[in-house]
Amino acid sequence: MTHAGSSYFCRAALLDGTFRGRVRVLVADGVITAISADEDPDPTDVELDTVVPGFGNAHSHAFHRRLRGRTHADGGDFWQWRERMYAEAADLDPDRYHELAETVFTEMRDAGYTAVGEFHYVHHSEGGEAYADHAMELALAAAAESVGIRLVLLDACYLRGGIGQPLSARQRRFGDGDVQRWLERWHALRDALRSVGGGLVTVGAAIHSVRAVSRDDLTAISAGLPPEVPLHAHISEQRAENDACFAAYGLTPVGLLAEHGLISPRFSAVHATHLTEGDIRQLGTAGATVVMCPTTEADLGDGIGPAPELLEAGARLAIGSDQHVVLDPLEELTRLEYDQRLRSERRGVFTPEVLWRAGTVEGYRALGLVDDQRSPGLRVGNPFDAVELDAASPRTAGAEAIQLPVVARSADIRATIVAGRLTRPTSAGR
Repeated sequence: MTHAGSSYFCRAALLDGTFRGRVRVLVADGVITAISADEDPDPTDVELDTVVPGFGNAHSHAFHRRLRGRTHADGGDFWQWRERMYAEAADLDPDRYHELAETVFTEMRDAGYTAVGEFHYVHHSEGGEAYADHAMELALAAAAESVGIRLVLLDACYLRGGIGQPLSARQRRFGDGDVQRWLERWHALRDALRSVGGGLVTVGAAIHSVRAVSRDDLTAISAGLPPEVPLHAHISEQRAENDACFAAYGLTPVGLLAEHGLISPRFSAVHATHLTEGDIRQLGTAGATVVMCPTTEADLGDGIGPAPELLEAGARLAIGSDQHVVLDPLEELTRLEYDQRLRSERRGVFTPEVLWRAGTVEGYRALGLVDDQRSPGLRVGNPFDAVELDAASPRTAGAEAIQLPVVARSADIRATIVAGRLTRPTSAGR
């Protein structure tokens, strides 16, 4: 059931990193107009339990959901998994993608994600021919609007099958032929999506990886994209990618992008598992975001990235569900912390406040939904995007609210709120 309220009473709410009690939130046209703590409820209020800013899923491939529970029996590595993924991509058309995305976005919303960055590269038909009128992209936008989740469509430039290699037959539908055609289609897509999605859909950009573009392509992308647009790229997920990049250019993937002026506060490095000390310094000095996807990185055997070092260097941390082996932002946050405990052999690597930020406001920032001119989170002037948690479930009872990121799970999500519109989880998702 979905409805829009104009006033909410929260038993507790996370405001500026601190839980406050008895919080009233007034909303008009989906935007917070007033918020105050230690208040009494009004009879017209929608009453909620424990409320936090909405979780931002900063890295998603919706169609990868088809692989869940189907790639574990034969062992193998990332590259074998990738071949299975190509087979799933080959089966998509606009109608199938809309149906699949609607299912995935519903599961995502019910798990507590209120915004998603869809890293999108299945642009064309299987033979590489363009669909009319951005049909694949419009299918994703329509699915997000139907479900009621914010979508930032990160349209990806994917032109090569490897450094110096053409696209394979299985990759042909990902490419636009050359970088200028991609840029032309990107600008046309942004114009086409301005009037769809009910205000929930925006367009960002992505570079699939340094394997998928040339040096000249990077020069064109740097010149051809508006400077304010969020830009994401898979970075150093596999050691083989680093080796190939260094052999071709004498640079790491981070170094190659930095050479073209692409490492900046608007940039998000996805995975960033195998970084050099120089990479960490460059990402931190630039104030870039690193989007870690702990459940996917564990599933694919990628490794554990240097998250504490990145944070100390000045980078921001966000999370993504990537291939959706798990759709649970709280599970991602727990693994973000616990993987680092295994790596460092100590507890408390990140404070609870850091985990809350990584799961919520930093994901929104990475997707261009907030900027440094406007503080993110639950505050006047921001969209009312929030999650209601059950603080007295069998998992959460007795826990301090600030420590819920390593205690709660998606089953404890009682409602998601996007632009003031509240949705209870579907029975199928419980």
